[in-house]
Amino acid sequence: SYSFCTLLVPDMATNLNLDVAKTPKLKLESVVGFGGNVAGGMHIHPDGQHLIYTLGSCIVQREIGNPRANEFLQGHSDKVNCVAVSRSGQYIASGQTTHMGFQADICVFEYATQKLIFRMTLHKVKVQALAFSHDEAYLASLGGQDDNTLVVWDLSTGRPLCGGPASSDLSMCICFFNNVNTKLVTGGQGVLRVWDVDVVNRKIHPTDVSLGTMKRVCRTIVIEPTDNYAYVGTSTGDLMCIQLGSPCSFKFTGPAKHLVQGIMCCTLVDSGDVLVGSGGGEVALLSAKDLKVMKSIRLQGAVTSVAAHGDHYFIGTSKSNVYYLNAKTFKEELRQTCHFERINDVAYPYGYSELFATCSNHDIRIWNARTSQELLRIQVANLECNAVAFTKDGKAIVSGWSDGKIRAFGPQSGKLLYVIHDAHKIQGMKRVSGNLTGVTALCVDNNNQRLLSGGADSQVRVWKIGPASQTMEASMKEHKATVNSICIRGTDMECVSASDDGSCIVWDLNRFMRRGIMYAQTYFKATQYFPDESQILTTGSDKKVTYWDAFECSAIRELEGSKVGEINTLDISPDGRYFVTGGADKILKLWDYDAGSVVQVWYPASAPPTGRSRALGQHPKSEVQS
Repeated sequence: SYSFCTLLVPDMATNLNLDVAKTPKLKLESVVGFGGNVAGGMHIHPDGQHLIYTLGSCIVQREIGNPRANEFLQGHSDKVNCVAVSRSGQYIASGQTTHMGFQADICVFEYATQKLIFRMTLHKVKVQALAFSHDEAYLASLGGQDDNTLVVWDLSTGRPLCGGPASSDLSMCICFFNNVNTKLVTGGQGVLRVWDVDVVNRKIHPTDVSLGTMKRVCRTIVIEPTDNYAYVGTSTGDLMCIQLGSPCSFKFTGPAKHLVQGIMCCTLVDSGDVLVGSGGGEVALLSAKDLKVMKSIRLQGAVTSVAAHGDHYFIGTSKSNVYYLNAKTFKEELRQTCHFERINDVAYPYGYSELFATCSNHDIRIWNARTSQELLRIQVANLECNAVAFTKDGKAIVSGWSDGKIRAFGPQSGKLLYVIHDAHKIQGMKRVSGNLTGVTALCVDNNNQRLLSGGADSQVRVWKIGPASQTMEASMKEHKATVNSICIRGTDMECVSASDDGSCIVWDLNRFMRRGIMYAQTYFKATQYFPDESQILTTGSDKKVTYWDAFECSAIRELEGSKVGEINTLDISPDGRYFVTGGADKILKLWDYDAGSVVQVWYPASAPPTGRSRALGQHPKSEVQS
């Protein structure tokens, strides 16, 4: 006789039903980052104990001397473009950049509570600059090139008091007088103006400063305590002294030898002299009497921020470095550093959680996971590192570069151990997908004898690694586009590769042939084996996370991983209980593997220059590092 039963099988596809605001947040331990490209983006709080600086779409509040940043002022939806701190430190204001045709927000935070108290929306596309009045009654803002208006806001209500066109051309900087809350100065391309605010009639009246025959682009303004003079930094590299009393006129300029690439920021020190930073990386202390250079030093990257508190100077550069300068010795000390361009990959050593490696444009950096301090920097000029991995024995850092070469370095010394030339082609390809070229994916085997690499040339290659030689064992050529990820099984007998061509291929590493293939209408960005290797997890541009049977290569389950953008990366915890994803929605999601649901989130993940989470590293103790 025969019998049968009916099984109720749930729908393979599961939609994402996530309320980010109500989902528990991951506990943030530390963030390594500094938005060095924002002019005037770093300030010392008046309490003298905290640094305030921009980082992507948020403001960081960090105690001086503590490299671990974990306090954030959040409220912006896009990159923060300017920041200002009130005289007493009670308020912090920041302005953002947004998309063409949209309005850009100004957020005002209360320092003590770290709460957003006002959201001011009036400027189009970009908020160029901000300034508080000395009594913290008003906030002045300048719009960017698409707006170019000056607005004065009443901080008792958060409403605009008055405003109007700042000039016929772009205005770039603004500063209130120190003793009067109804007078301020703006500067920009070929224009410098002193404004009077008529509070009763709610109007502003400009007075142009007479510069004679001089033509300057004003980038930064600082006013001395008596309000008699203002010092204006220009793109030509000189500092102008301007008389603010009637008549408003140009007095003199200096130094005689202009600073390279112009003055980008300036501030007054306790002695009354002017500390300036240039686009050429020079920091100079200029005499207030004749603007001659008294002291100077050159740093790495364009100097975008200078902040002074007594004898302590903090300098921020476009290379995302923060330096400390002692006023007496004028010698630099690197206090904080990070990558200044997109981070392409993150890796932990096998079974060790005290440090991790990251790679970006020009360099690989090794970090202490507990202190967030940089331990080692490996630089290769004019090249981008696309992938990084530790060998299982921890004796080498293997990296893939945009010139098509694989380079291995010593993890302690950073010494070059070997180079595999022409590991992948960079020329002569019919189709190139994605942003990366050369070697785009790396994976090492468990016996430290083989290295697997994928490239923008769509090939997966197997290399035999020895102490004296590195030879290619096989080149597997079934992919049709960039290979984004490779993962090897614990037995070293098989591996899986994910590509932009919409396929994931399982390779037999004995015969160097395809054993199975998985197709989907997506650009596959990442793939991982489940710890028991019975399943494979993939993700990509279709915003889906898919479970696959590792033997039959058939889809088992499909989760909606994001509502608004592609998922760029994933990793699975060593015990298989959780996996983590990150992508264009800027939300880090921790998932329960069996339930297929989000259990914790964190956002925003320090919006990088591309606005995307590029890589994740899985902490061996199930702690997520991004």
